[in-house]
Amino acid sequence: MPKTLTLEMTTPEKVALQGQAEFVVLPAFEGEMGVLPGHAPYLVQLKEGEVRVTESGQVRRFAISGGFAEIKDDKVALFAETAELAEQIDAERARQALERAKAELLRKDVDPLTLAAAEGALRRAQIRMYVAARKHGSGAKPQREER
Repeated sequence: MPKTLTLEMTTPEKVALQGQAEFVVLPAFEGEMGVLPGHAPYLVQLKEGEVRVTESGQVRRFAISGGFAEIKDDKVALFAETAELAEQIDAERARQALERAKAELLRKDVDPLTLAAAEGALRRAQIRMYVAARKHGSGAKPQREER
C-alpha cells in the first residue's frame, strides 16, 4: 500500500494545491471525512469548511466554499468553488464581510435571492475567519447565526 496520496485542489481560477499528502480531511455534507492511502473509490459533495492536508507531519489548512472530491487510485481530486490557504486569508477582510452579511440579513425588505446570497456570504466569512485563526493553533468552531 502506498504511503502517500496524490492531491490536486482546483478552483475555477487556479490549481490551489498539487502534491503529495499522507492524510486529507474533507468537509463533506455528512460530516468530516478522512482520506488515507488505500481509500476505496468515492465521490463526495463538499460544503463550506476546512480542508486539512497532512504532509511530512505538517498540517496545511484551506478554507473552501463548496464543491466535490473524487477519491480513486490513491488520488484525491478536489474541485472547489474557492480555496484559500490559511496563511493567505485576510482576517480583517473576512471580518468585514461577516459584518456586511449580518447587516444584510437584518434588513426587513430583503428578497429571497438576496437573503440566500447573504446567508452564503455569512457562512464563507465564518469559515475563513475560523481557518485563519487555526493557522496559529487557536480558533473555535464557527457558530451558526440565529435569526
